[in-house]
Amino acid sequence: MGKVTGFLEYERIEEDHAPVTERVKHYKEFVLTLKSDDARVQSARCMDCGTPFCSSGCPVNNIIPDFNDLVYRDDWANAITVLHSTNNFPEFTGRICPAPCEEACVLNVNDDPVGIKSIEHAIIDRAWAEGWVRPQPAKQKTGKRVAVVGSGPAGMAAAQQLARAGHEVTLFEKNDRIGGLLRYGIPDFKMEKSHIDRRVAQMKAEGVVFRTGVMVGHARDPLGKGSKVINWAGETLLPEQLIAEFDAVLLAVGAEQSRDLPVPGRELDGVYFAMEFLPQQNKVNAGDAVQGQLSAAGKHVIVIGGGDTGSDCVGTSNRHGAKSVTQFELMAEPPEEENKPLTWPYWPYKLRTSSSHEEGCEREFAIATKAFMGDGKGGKLTALKTVRVEFQGAKMVELPGSEQILEADLVLLAMGFVSPVAAVLEAFGVEKDKRGNAKASTDLIGGYRTNVDKVFAAGDMRRGQSLVVWAIREGRQAARAVDEALMGRSDLPR
Repeated sequence: MGKVTGFLEYERIEEDHAPVTERVKHYKEFVLTLKSDDARVQSARCMDCGTPFCSSGCPVNNIIPDFNDLVYRDDWANAITVLHSTNNFPEFTGRICPAPCEEACVLNVNDDPVGIKSIEHAIIDRAWAEGWVRPQPAKQKTGKRVAVVGSGPAGMAAAQQLARAGHEVTLFEKNDRIGGLLRYGIPDFKMEKSHIDRRVAQMKAEGVVFRTGVMVGHARDPLGKGSKVINWAGETLLPEQLIAEFDAVLLAVGAEQSRDLPVPGRELDGVYFAMEFLPQQNKVNAGDAVQGQLSAAGKHVIVIGGGDTGSDCVGTSNRHGAKSVTQFELMAEPPEEENKPLTWPYWPYKLRTSSSHEEGCEREFAIATKAFMGDGKGGKLTALKTVRVEFQGAKMVELPGSEQILEADLVLLAMGFVSPVAAVLEAFGVEKDKRGNAKASTDLIGGYRTNVDKVFAAGDMRRGQSLVVWAIREGRQAARAVDEALMGRSDLPR
């Protein structure tokens, strides 16, 4: 280990942020990467525990003590080698992962945890700056062809691994650019899209073929009747075509079916899904013209849903120039500090304040929406009716006399995603589990296989809505499963 007494001598160093007054004027990233010296000090706090709970807390099982030690010793080139051995895209996770590894850090038992996420961020940014991230094309080709459907982090990770194993990989994306919800769900101020573009260039050099604007599904209605999922495809391919032309097909489409709120007034103009709102701003940031863009400028905005997507809506609304922004959460307000003896090393239940909240947002907890209210003329949203709630046992009950009418010009539904688009799975004939996801196990033998021959599933399509880091893990593991199915064995890491 780098410094035996480092955890006793040094305090946690947080990444710096641009001031709120400056960052709300643009859509660029505002979190500043740790300087090399600060990253080395932060790495020195790592205790190199005999049982590194941080690694088990990380879904991709990053070898965290090793790269911490290498950073402390100023061996950044080997640090990125260790980091890349488990994670294809640390520039994604180093920016937008909630860092379950830090919650699992042994130092977190009675002190501030090591800033693992900030160290990861520093390693990959240094690696790109130094030119250490290079294409790794396969030395030998297998002659096998694999189609990957969906270009989010699961699809990208799987495609890269399969190409490096020597397969001819084609990655299909229904929208106009690669990245899935990384591209059109995550705001640019959290992760600029140049990071995706650099990886796409690397993957092209490794042999991956990208086909954008291609929807895979039923010819007439590939997303199902009435779907609000974004689809900018100009071409539709039938599943039968892929199964016939490729030796294996991996479905890595995200869980894009948003959870709706079917209360009176849902049809009013002014009530939208978050995923109708956020992608438009990302397209504008990319230089595209968006007719009729949804704007929060000068409006009273209410975001229903207290998670990350809701937070993204808050940050974007503030940048639009909203008159006010309020975020609703159905659950009661969590405690500011978790009960560490009860929860460590697992993800704790506690109040979390995002950078978007810090930019300006009223947060309401234990509140439910009873109805959306209009102007009675043109069907425009003007307000919503709310009620306070509490859970009595496992049942949610409304509190008598707590109803309110709140002014609202724009309501954004950010209550999570219920499942992948059912029509896609049905088009392939893939069996679904009870939650509507593709039914496939993660077993070492036969993992990620669906009931349809040659068809595999991974990422949110298989496990449901989850984190980017889980998508990368599943993409990597599914790539090994596909490689093993095609070749009888695989050298790809699991």
